[in-house]
Amino acid sequence: TVMEATQVFLVAHRLIVASEGGSDCIKANAKSCGECIQAGPNCGWCKEPNFLQEGEPTSARCDELEALMKKGCSVSEIENPRGTKEVHKNKEIQPQQLVLKLRTGLGEPQMFSLKFKRAEDYPIDLYYLMDLSYSMKDDLENVKSLGTALMTEMEKITSDFRIGFGSFVEKTVMPYISTTPAKLRNPCTGDQNCTSPFSYKNVLNLTSEGKLFNELVGKQHISGNLDSPEGGFDAIMQVAVCGTQIGWRNVTRLLVFSTDAGFHFAGDGKLGGIVLPNDGKCHLENNVYTMSHYYDYPSIAHLVQKLSENNIQTIFAVTEEFQAVYKELKNLIPKSAVGTLSANSSNVIQLIIDAYNSLSSEVILENSKLPKGVTINYKSYCKNGVNGTGENGRKCSNISIGDEVKFEISVTANECPKKGQNETIKIKPLGFTEEVEINLQFICECQCQNKGIPNSPLCHEGNGTFECGACRCNEGRIGKECECSTDEVNSEDMDAYCRRENSTEICSNNGECICGQCVCKKRENTNEVYSGKHCECDNFNCDRSNGQICGGQTRGNGICKCRVCECFPNFTGSACDCSLDTSSCMASNGQICNGRGTCECGTCNCTDAKFQGPTCEMCQTCLGVCAEHKDCVQCRAFKKGDKKDSCSQECMHFNMTLVPGQPDPLSHCKEKDVDDCWFYFTYSVNANNEAIVHVVQMPECPSGPDIIPIVAGVVAGIVLIGLALLLIWKLLMIIHDRREFAKFEKEKMNAKWDTQENPIYKSPINNFKNPNYGRK
Repeated sequence: TVMEATQVFLVAHRLIVASEGGSDCIKANAKSCGECIQAGPNCGWCKEPNFLQEGEPTSARCDELEALMKKGCSVSEIENPRGTKEVHKNKEIQPQQLVLKLRTGLGEPQMFSLKFKRAEDYPIDLYYLMDLSYSMKDDLENVKSLGTALMTEMEKITSDFRIGFGSFVEKTVMPYISTTPAKLRNPCTGDQNCTSPFSYKNVLNLTSEGKLFNELVGKQHISGNLDSPEGGFDAIMQVAVCGTQIGWRNVTRLLVFSTDAGFHFAGDGKLGGIVLPNDGKCHLENNVYTMSHYYDYPSIAHLVQKLSENNIQTIFAVTEEFQAVYKELKNLIPKSAVGTLSANSSNVIQLIIDAYNSLSSEVILENSKLPKGVTINYKSYCKNGVNGTGENGRKCSNISIGDEVKFEISVTANECPKKGQNETIKIKPLGFTEEVEINLQFICECQCQNKGIPNSPLCHEGNGTFECGACRCNEGRIGKECECSTDEVNSEDMDAYCRRENSTEICSNNGECICGQCVCKKRENTNEVYSGKHCECDNFNCDRSNGQICGGQTRGNGICKCRVCECFPNFTGSACDCSLDTSSCMASNGQICNGRGTCECGTCNCTDAKFQGPTCEMCQTCLGVCAEHKDCVQCRAFKKGDKKDSCSQECMHFNMTLVPGQPDPLSHCKEKDVDDCWFYFTYSVNANNEAIVHVVQMPECPSGPDIIPIVAGVVAGIVLIGLALLLIWKLLMIIHDRREFAKFEKEKMNAKWDTQENPIYKSPINNFKNPNYGRK
């Protein structure tokens, strides 16, 4: 009839529209409104009762909004719930409390902005944890006056500052310490002020009394152990988890870890027969850690977890020798810093101030554990609106007091919680007490499901609930209108419609036959789906390239459709791994593979095994080719050479082309012509076994010598050499004359011409004295 023909036309028309748009929604094969809205953010459900034409499945109600309207569903009858955002608290950090309603499925992100401003005069708790092994003896003397001095400096930063003190040495078992009675009493040879070894001791709870710090620290004595690494990790763990005993407030918490040695970590306890993992709990009795002999050292990951949970920022004050080790540790512990400790800890105050300024000028957001299926993304706008790049958009640096930073945060729910309950997550800047509390509410069902009519006569004699324009069948009933019983599912009559031609498999073993229709299985990975009338198709069993299906859809290679790769333009092959781009095969002379091969998947496949290289440009055994064709190339290209007269008879066996460009000796023959000029050419054979020669148009001719500059240069050289010799001779003569004159002047000074006597005159008079004259 005309009406039946019209219905067939409408069904065909809708199938065409469905193929043009909304394919992702239809592939979900949704049987209810709740399943539909989880198929994708653009999927809607038409709840109009008379929407489906005869022959259309229930899943046809689920499609993209535009496609549903094209099919004739009015906007008021389309169920398409959207996520929302509600801010409930908005104070220091903005916002502080909000509610996000998330539409689940393939994901519709909800975004909000988080603003944070670094406050002035923020309270600070600082706990000084010191290594009291014997090598730190001189350091202890400087720390004894640390309290009041540090109080004075920190008052410049905050008016509310408290300080505490703790010390550590090592586990009190062999081989870390000597367990002989004498060494247990005094582990330091020759030092009577040495105290018994201990693992960790809380000396002073956090206090605002700097003088009390000096007094109690002044009473401390050094101790000793056997090995170089210390048990500092045990101490850090107890400081982090014993918040009540230490006295941590909900303010900025700083832990200064001072040592001149390395550290033991998880697994090292086996040396002392300790195999139980650290339990991460507080074991302080009378301010002393009592379970060091029972629990192993904590691991670095365990330590990071506890420091983060308790919002403690760590400053490692270590000597120059161990800087590299603790800088590696810093990279594993968020919001930590490393400072160089002088040999006697005299610079510890400045070290703490510098490290605190560095830590407080950095803002890193951290979120609590996310519920299954929920993802969160960050984008930061730091000082002066500059985008932050660290920690995947969660970090801003160089922030001063009063500066405001902004983070764009998006939360997406990819699936519903099993119980459908609300979830709460928290986001906070590390090292600060403010936090954002986000209540997540999941949209897993449609509002029209609340208006369902149980046991509706529209569902085959009341065998289901009529909701959102379709039937939700009672237990034991299946089918579009709940017309089938589960007892009938395995009947031969029903199964026949679910088998492919010449096949015994029901729904290709990828689904169930329900009322004569295949309902395909769903896989754990929601991106992997079975499809087709008999579930014979899927999008994950195609050939792979580089570990990705069809070379990777995101890389632009291809997409898997019904177990066959459908390649994007410029790609081919069973896995779309073969590129049709020939630019990588193009040689410098403009030829594909130098005319010696074919470009296959972006790589040259040289037809002649003698040729190699990315563009078949190199031939290790082809030296004779150049010499063989030299004369013919010379006569045809430049009309010269030995075969000039017989060129037309002997040299017409190849096709020649003149090409511009600079010669490349690696990929061309290089030969000399009769005029001593170099000319370049390539010789190749194409697929039709035709010889092809490409000749560079311009040969390289050496220029003759320029006589005038050579003669001028020789003359100038002779003149210059002569002048140089004359100058040298003149210089030598001047030096000789000056030496002779100086000698003359010296002899002149030694002459005695001023005595007014002839120096060569000798008197003829001789005087003799009578020796007996004058004697009595």
